[in-house]
Amino acid sequence: MAAAARAPQDAPHIPVLIDAILDACAPIGGVWIDGTFGAGGYTRRLLDGGAERVIGIDRDPLAFQMAAGWADDYGPRLTLVESTFSKLDQAVDAPVDGVVLDLGVSSMQLDQAERGFSFMADGPLDMRMSQSGPSAADLVAEADETALADILFHYGEERASRRIARAIVTARDTDPIVTTRALAAIVERVLPRPKPGQSHPATRTFQALRIAVNNEFGELVDGLEAAERVLKPGGWLAVVSFHSLEDRVVKRFFQARSGKGGGGNRYQPEEATNAPRFDARNKGITADKDEIDRNPRSRSATLRVGRRTDAPAGPVDRSTLGLPRLALRGEDRR
Repeated sequence: MAAAARAPQDAPHIPVLIDAILDACAPIGGVWIDGTFGAGGYTRRLLDGGAERVIGIDRDPLAFQMAAGWADDYGPRLTLVESTFSKLDQAVDAPVDGVVLDLGVSSMQLDQAERGFSFMADGPLDMRMSQSGPSAADLVAEADETALADILFHYGEERASRRIARAIVTARDTDPIVTTRALAAIVERVLPRPKPGQSHPATRTFQALRIAVNNEFGELVDGLEAAERVLKPGGWLAVVSFHSLEDRVVKRFFQARSGKGGGGNRYQPEEATNAPRFDARNKGITADKDEIDRNPRSRSATLRVGRRTDAPAGPVDRSTLGLPRLALRGEDRR
């Protein structure tokens, strides 16, 4: 199927920037890993667009329950693996032709109030992508004021982080904060009412807690390194991010791995550039007006694409990636 072909009519959601991925990586063929399977939109377009086989990886068991109605249509061309994309290289026994990652929370998770990712509907304050381990309610209940403020500031870029953290600690002394509506109401009380066109006051708080609960920056860097290890020479890595913190890490990873990471300084020496691991574009790709009109979620998305060279894979210097300070110190919530 050509890159401009329409997505399947019964797809649960519209995969963001998929036409741009198919165009940039054309011709699609061989074996691909969809490291963030979600509702399966990218996987289906890759299979319909020429991939011989796709391994779909997700840590959310719900993703595979939702795929039960159509996955068998692809037979042995589709393999589903419940895991994190940080371990994507463990899902195959041979190098692959492409890896695609769609970062952040998926539409199916946002749309289910019982998953606790969104303040748009009331539900338990959960936010766990894997549906296991400590939840956002646990984090809000247990972290001290300083730790909460650090999470909100570093992962949500929330300038009122200390004020919000103080309000959370004060409120939980009276009643446990166990629902999305309760947390959103606390944030609303301490921040100004938004002007028309501005986002909800709790947007950054919910983003920050979700990132901390799911160790999203640790997963991201581990996943980029795993993709480097598993791609064959000439293989493609395509990463779609939805906020500036993620995109900065992806951009700097590609810069560092393609020998464009800059000259460094006396505190941060230049990374070795004599053997680039990727041939990468410097400029991110964003959605055009037609895609934004069809799929408003694409408005904030940025796609970055790199092609693997034959240089040996290796660990990346994380201090060069622009990680939030909290993540660089290794303090993501595991």
